[in-house]
Amino acid sequence: MVEDADPLAILTVRFALAGLCALVIVAATRTRFAMDRRMVGHVAVVGLLLHGVYLGSVFWSIADGLPAGVSALIAGLQPIVTACIVGPVLGERVTRLQWVGFALGLVGIGLVLWERLTVGGVTTGAVLVGFLALAGITSGALYQKRFCTGVPIWPGAVIQYAAATLLVGAGALLFESAPRIDWTPKVIGGLLWMVFVLSIGAVSLLMLVIRRMSAARTASLLYLTPPLAALEAYLVFGEELHAKAIAGLLIAALGVFLVVRGDPAA
Repeated sequence: MVEDADPLAILTVRFALAGLCALVIVAATRTRFAMDRRMVGHVAVVGLLLHGVYLGSVFWSIADGLPAGVSALIAGLQPIVTACIVGPVLGERVTRLQWVGFALGLVGIGLVLWERLTVGGVTTGAVLVGFLALAGITSGALYQKRFCTGVPIWPGAVIQYAAATLLVGAGALLFESAPRIDWTPKVIGGLLWMVFVLSIGAVSLLMLVIRRMSAARTASLLYLTPPLAALEAYLVFGEELHAKAIAGLLIAALGVFLVVRGDPAA
């Protein structure tokens, strides 16, 4: 999709459409926006961090030459980074069994992504933006857990996507001199997938999980994303599933199991 659309431009459209879809759901379910101004501000911050900074940085870094495998591996550091800071930020305790699980999860996604970890010709800027994405998703998830767990999902999504649309849209105007989207079938299909499956489906599920589980347990589930994506590519698109990827899938799953099993709040 990179060759058919500028990254921030297509992401702006994605967030705007996702916000409209969330607004339709709010209207259809007659859900009230029961939030004061302070809470609206908190929810907007989550949108800026979790959607704007995280996804904006991911799209920008990949368009700037950072391989998708390297980007996924950087994002895979998020559970361990979260585990290091949930104590002082949220007062959560991480057990030794969970630390073992976090380590295994990182090893697992490393094996899954092994064949895609090419770094030749990557600029320092692209790598730094990749780590900015890591900072965005980590801080956004923790901020959501700390300040916004009681916010209804769909009204919250409207505010989050509105904030993210403004941030990424401003970035498109500033850094993409003439934001370009070629409305090819691939772009339209990819956009529909991103809006309905990812922004509406997966993100709403993430908000629900953050509300009900500890931050460490929630973060550990992200270890399953690359393995499941590799498995989906094998089943749906016939891509090769090499031995390292199979081993990585099993190790990552074991890591998540240990994190969940070792959670003192469970």
